[in-house]
Amino acid sequence: MIKLTPILSLVLLICSTVPGLAHEFWIEPENYQIDAGEKVVAHLRNGEFFKGSSVAYFERRTVRFEAIQDGTRFPIAPRMGDIPAVDMVATEPGLLVLVHETEAATLKYTEWEKFLKFADHKDFPDVALRHAARDIPQTGFTETYRRFAKSLVGVGEGGGKDIATAMETEFVALANPYVEPLAEGMPVQLFYRQKPRADAQIEVFEKSPEGKVEVTLLRSDADGRAVIPVKPGHSYLIDAVVLREVNDDPVAVWETLWAALTFQVP
Repeated sequence: MIKLTPILSLVLLICSTVPGLAHEFWIEPENYQIDAGEKVVAHLRNGEFFKGSSVAYFERRTVRFEAIQDGTRFPIAPRMGDIPAVDMVATEPGLLVLVHETEAATLKYTEWEKFLKFADHKDFPDVALRHAARDIPQTGFTETYRRFAKSLVGVGEGGGKDIATAMETEFVALANPYVEPLAEGMPVQLFYRQKPRADAQIEVFEKSPEGKVEVTLLRSDADGRAVIPVKPGHSYLIDAVVLREVNDDPVAVWETLWAALTFQVP
């Protein structure tokens, strides 16, 4: 585990909160399957196309950081500046769910086209009309964003199941990839405010053992469910974004909520 000097910690904190660098955010274990008694080592990552830099842990940027196994919650408490952010011994076999929720960060848009491109990519085609209807300038406006990331790690025999954690938005895996057959795909359910989120775009990043990444788009059904096509030996990041209006904030006029889930198929 890397321990940072105060100066380097400050530099990484600034870099980790620069709005222009905010793309996908996820938890990426170094090994998705381990034996009981071994260490779970996982990185908080920020980047694009399932490739990105490892983000240092800072308490003031974190709302929630924990591991859940068989219904029991364990706080994850790294030291400030730790890379990787997760470095803990998994003493018991079973499915271990890593959960990380960030504090709000802000992004100021100086180019209208960048905002439109982002909104279009995340499937909000009516954002220009909504923006204009609120009489907001096309430049100089601010967005806040928060991240809600989960990751599935199989410990020992890896039995168990994912659960809803009451985050504002999140994915819940409806199958355990380490013990259940996934010939028909990996079923997941997307939630927003603890209710199924219907007809939402889900972006799927599939990484081969050689590191090649392919991206596909799916949609949740009326119950917030989707089935992710999967391949043995590949790892997956799935991502879904809520873009909503903000009317009671003195600075921000938009807010994005990012749900992410990572797992691997044996």
